[in-house]
Amino acid sequence: MQKFVSRLFGRLMKSWSWVLLIILTILIKWASWYPGWVENYYTYGLYPAISYVQRLLFGWVPISIGDLFYFFLIIIIIYKLYRFLRLVFKKQFTRQYLTAGLQQGIFFILFVYVCFNLLWGLNYNRRGISAQLGIQVKRYGMEELNTLTFTLHKKLNEYAAQVTEAQRDSFNKKSRLFTLSSDAYRQVSVQYPFLKYNPVSVKPSLFSYLGNYLGFQGYYNPFSGEAQANTTIPRFLEPFVTAHEIAHQIGYAKENEANFVAFLASRSSPSPVLKYSLYFDMYNYAIGEVYRRDTAAANYYQRTLHPQAKRDYTEYRDFYIRYRNPVEPVIMWAYGHYLKANNQPAGKQTYNEVVAWMIAYYKKFGIEAL
Repeated sequence: MQKFVSRLFGRLMKSWSWVLLIILTILIKWASWYPGWVENYYTYGLYPAISYVQRLLFGWVPISIGDLFYFFLIIIIIYKLYRFLRLVFKKQFTRQYLTAGLQQGIFFILFVYVCFNLLWGLNYNRRGISAQLGIQVKRYGMEELNTLTFTLHKKLNEYAAQVTEAQRDSFNKKSRLFTLSSDAYRQVSVQYPFLKYNPVSVKPSLFSYLGNYLGFQGYYNPFSGEAQANTTIPRFLEPFVTAHEIAHQIGYAKENEANFVAFLASRSSPSPVLKYSLYFDMYNYAIGEVYRRDTAAANYYQRTLHPQAKRDYTEYRDFYIRYRNPVEPVIMWAYGHYLKANNQPAGKQTYNEVVAWMIAYYKKFGIEAL
């Protein structure tokens, strides 16, 4: 494998490849300054063809091809690091080796940057769902936040009373979980055709248990077009997480937008389990904002939750306490900087910005739209 990768990389690093990569890097950066152009010619021009082919090629495979790609990439990086340390230890590290290593490193970074953006990443620079729905996301006050939280609290209690243990157990079968989440997009695409999702490619992450320690619930692989869900998190979180990752697949790269699109899709589903997961997640974001502004009001909302929702909150808290470790904050710090580098200046707080989106949505379409 190492020899194959080295030969492949050697062939790629021709002079014309450098020129092509530099030109594409410049063009990608130029395109990112024009959201309208990205929306028209990439998001609804080139990207649908790319994602369709990716999901057609890899969607039918039962395991994650993208995760296997990441696994082999990690092995190669570890091997390269081992060779580097061995050379340093044996005092065989030369200027020639350093120059060659820097060239390979720069080429690899440019290659990944170009592939990432052409395959999906340019969607970070599109106009997005706010332009499609004609809503204006603005700063909000406590009154608007209370209106949203009250409504989400009521919805959460309503579906907590409806969902049976047997229905919750049925989602232990991941094929059912993924099918119902995908069907939600089929339902919502009747109202919003731009949310059409086909073909399907949602899979359990091969790194689910590791993800509990690193702090991720799901992710999208732009190199294979697969949506990965961490299937070891509390089961009431899984449906909304899956819907969130599907939103990334259909071109909504920003986390606040993916959350909001997942809300639109999940709300259209007839499944009470999916709706419970939706309102649990949305209420969790809203109550977090209430706690920052009015602790007494937040405590009242929490005290008046349905007993099932209270039990799930306890499980949710215990889950994260169980997997808390010194590495996770470092990973989350790096991830926050990744988000900032991709047109999301709030970093990790971008997820919470869905609260402002929900408020803008109900102000235009009415509170009953929630």
